[in-house]
Amino acid sequence: MVYDWFNRTSGAADNGVPEPNAVQDGPQEGPPSPSGEPVDGDAAALEWAKQAYARLKAQQEAAKQEAAKQETAKREPAKEEDAKVEPVAIPVAPQGLSLLEQAAAQRAERQQAIAAPEPAKTAPADRPPNPTATEPELGAFDDTFTWSAEVLAAQGKRIDQVSLEEIDWLSRLRQGLEKTRQGFVTQLLENLGDDPLTPEVLDDLEGTLLRADVGVKATDQVLEALRKRLNEEVVDPSEGIRFLKEQLRGILDQPIQASANALLAPQRDRLNVWLMVGVNGVGKTTTLGKLANLAVRSGYSCLIAAADTFRAAAVQQVQVWGDRSDVPVIANPSANADPAAVVFDAIGAAKAKGTELVLVDTAGRLQTKHNLMEELAKVRRIIDRLAPDAAVESLLVLDASQGQNGLRQAMAFAKAAGLTGVVLTKLDGSARGGVALAVASEAGLPIRFVGAGEGIRDLRPFNSFEFVEALLGG
Repeated sequence: MVYDWFNRTSGAADNGVPEPNAVQDGPQEGPPSPSGEPVDGDAAALEWAKQAYARLKAQQEAAKQEAAKQETAKREPAKEEDAKVEPVAIPVAPQGLSLLEQAAAQRAERQQAIAAPEPAKTAPADRPPNPTATEPELGAFDDTFTWSAEVLAAQGKRIDQVSLEEIDWLSRLRQGLEKTRQGFVTQLLENLGDDPLTPEVLDDLEGTLLRADVGVKATDQVLEALRKRLNEEVVDPSEGIRFLKEQLRGILDQPIQASANALLAPQRDRLNVWLMVGVNGVGKTTTLGKLANLAVRSGYSCLIAAADTFRAAAVQQVQVWGDRSDVPVIANPSANADPAAVVFDAIGAAKAKGTELVLVDTAGRLQTKHNLMEELAKVRRIIDRLAPDAAVESLLVLDASQGQNGLRQAMAFAKAAGLTGVVLTKLDGSARGGVALAVASEAGLPIRFVGAGEGIRDLRPFNSFEFVEALLGG
């Protein structure tokens, strides 16, 4: 069954469910009931999560039974073929041999046939594992599942809309932000305490936000809103955290709402070309491979252009990722081939095959290198000339662990490369996940995808509500 991550809200929107990236004002009333009506109380939320778990478990069991039936159906014809035993031709012994000599000759032939090794059936050594082997499995009904279910419920999901794909991703996101959350939330709770918020508490909160690489502009914006709220009424710690979440979501959503697309997705019946840019070492090629897998799993046809022709073994690495998802790769095996020529060939192949999405892997470059930036501009001109009607996106891949350095990269690339969005990677290895807010507020770039692990499924479209909940409420 295909789960379209690029249009995750399409089914929910038809039922009046709010968009996941929408900023929700006011306290949440709790998860909806199976009928869609919200219910109150922790006990009701736990019961809702139990019902969602039971439904997913039943679905998984049904899927296993169906797979077993299909396997049995495949074996039946094989058994019938085996039952049709053809008569075995008995070798005729050479004339002139005695009966004992004939029996010995036949016995030797049978022993030779038994001892002969079967032809080896091994896959190539460099062939990556099939991605279908990594299908998510429903784990135990624990704190991770209940938290994931509550996050989905808070966005208006009904029990029959909760999918195992979403539960699995939220658990990965929560785990990926663990390092950031441990430092951030611990200090936040220590600052807030049990008493109402005071100006002194806000001063301590400023340092906490800055240490998480939230950025100066975003920090000032959050504190200004909190101080204004304090001037109007007494704010207790729980309300302060809820208000803080609301402000952070607003910062992350602002550039998304200002862009043409609230949710970046390949457009159907149209060529889409996405360029992956950034400095060396941030994970561009790995991110491209994960995006290809995400596109295929979401039902899109995809093709990869291996335009990073300068880095050693870059083309081979792209080919490995393409093999993992059965996505064709267009490459030039010659050393230092022209990247624009590779993109030229890839667009021609995509137009001939009716491919919906072309992912372009570009060479890592420093934002200060003028000649490399000009090369990127040349690639863009080739795309505009060959496919003037294509939907082109230029996505900057940023390593979250680089903190403010990553922000400086975003600012420079935004001016030179015509960026339309950011992919934030390596959240699982960083205590600076707050850099997403700095990128959104200071660079004005929408976060389009986030990566929270090394697996092929550890990249998903960005959702501000889920990100902030994993950051503050995990």
